[in-house]
Amino acid sequence: MPTVTSRLTGQDYDADEWRLRVDLAAAIRLAVHFDWHESVANHFSAAVSADGKPFLLNPKWRHFSTVRASDLLLLNADDPDVMTRENAPDPSAWCIHGAIHAAVPHARVLLHCHPPYATTLCGLKDPTMKPIDQNTARFYNRMAIDLNFGGIADDKQEGDRLARAFGNHSIMMMGNHGVAVTGETVADAFESLYYLERAAKTMVLAYSTGQPLNIMDHELAEKTAVGWQSYPGIGVAHFEHLKEMLDRTDASYRE
Repeated sequence: MPTVTSRLTGQDYDADEWRLRVDLAAAIRLAVHFDWHESVANHFSAAVSADGKPFLLNPKWRHFSTVRASDLLLLNADDPDVMTRENAPDPSAWCIHGAIHAAVPHARVLLHCHPPYATTLCGLKDPTMKPIDQNTARFYNRMAIDLNFGGIADDKQEGDRLARAFGNHSIMMMGNHGVAVTGETVADAFESLYYLERAAKTMVLAYSTGQPLNIMDHELAEKTAVGWQSYPGIGVAHFEHLKEMLDRTDASYRE
């Protein structure tokens, strides 16, 4: 099986895992570029096996702008001793990502953060994304909405509740909290998060005018949402261009 040796640590990694590490580290750095990060909080993860239980996660209290591929923790959702070890992850990260990777197999990649506009929507009594343009319609009837915020997510019960709330969706608006976005690949999940925040910005700006929203009817909104499926490779292309942008400024995420 091909391996890659980290130039920074000298450690050998399976080639597929290393590619996943590089992409996840890139997504973390790009969250800084788009101003989706907060202090040393928020967490991105990616499963490394078919069952989704072993997964990569950014380390505890490391600023997103400094995270490198070799820094990512390799954890197992079924390991009861994770939080007792010296390099334990942030409790809220383990609560959310451990529970979701354990119970939601389709959540191959899980990006959880509090981007400004999407989080603003999550602070409304109705955080539904109304289909008022093609970006907002992308998410029409395609998101879970959790309105049962239980405080900072740092215990098993809250993690299990969030995993159940996710259901079979790939995106969840977390009332009074933030957003969680999943995807088959890092590029897919990142593209969903990118458009989710852009759509939320459109919603917030539209609400701010005080004028009535011009909401599409069901048929048009559904047609527009389905239309997005005609561009399956656009997220990969976008993500590759964004990594090239990172490479021109600071390629240390690849270390």
